[in-house]
Amino acid sequence: MKILDGRATAEVIRREVAAAVAALTTAGGRRPGLAVILVGEDPASRVYVGSKIRACEEVGMMSRTVHLGEDAPAAALGRAIDELNADDEVDGYLVQLPLPGHLPERELLARVAPDKDVDGFHAVNVGRLWLGEGGFAPATPSGVIELLRRYRVPLEGARAVVVGRSNIVGKPMAALLLRENATVTVCHSRTRDLPAVCREADLLVAAIGRPGFLGPEAVKEGATVIDVGVNRLTERSEVERFFPGDAGRREAFE
Repeated sequence: MKILDGRATAEVIRREVAAAVAALTTAGGRRPGLAVILVGEDPASRVYVGSKIRACEEVGMMSRTVHLGEDAPAAALGRAIDELNADDEVDGYLVQLPLPGHLPERELLARVAPDKDVDGFHAVNVGRLWLGEGGFAPATPSGVIELLRRYRVPLEGARAVVVGRSNIVGKPMAALLLRENATVTVCHSRTRDLPAVCREADLLVAAIGRPGFLGPEAVKEGATVIDVGVNRLTERSEVERFFPGDAGRREAFE
């Protein structure tokens, strides 16, 4: 079994980006800039935004955070979006989700300029993705493709199964795999005989957000498996019941 090491790959990419930013600024260009709009005090969102700021600092990029209160009205968030759309020092930005419940999420995300929409959530970028045109694609599926490329996992002609149909991961994952000429099946919690469908996969991408939903009976010998879910398992037995006596596979599963 071979582990695809996402952490090590990310570190290599950060060094590459840092070198590119340094070359750009040395040649007289300005530093690329990333901004984040954060509304409220959601702990997970604050951690995510903090990690983006640190990543920018590590590679020499400019970063900016626009922090609005939990009760900020839609008009205030709309103004913040408009200001970043017009700011030439900001090359891209994201509106950190989830937003407080009183805010019209879809309406506000549609206000983001497509060419600065680094999350790839705008309808224009979704259309570009499915049409095979340039534009931003959501980060997680884009990262999966990059990881597979760097480990030289063959995708052309491969049978790929994506478990999950979210707008953020599952659907764009399928679109990006189609770009790589894979034959793609999208499954979900209502797929009949899901393990049998998954066993047909040369590449299995689990993006359903439910820990333990797929076990070894869903994976054929020699398949490449990517788990994009993040779930905290509180008891070792939850993992061991899927991979008894195999510490390497248990570690990959976690």
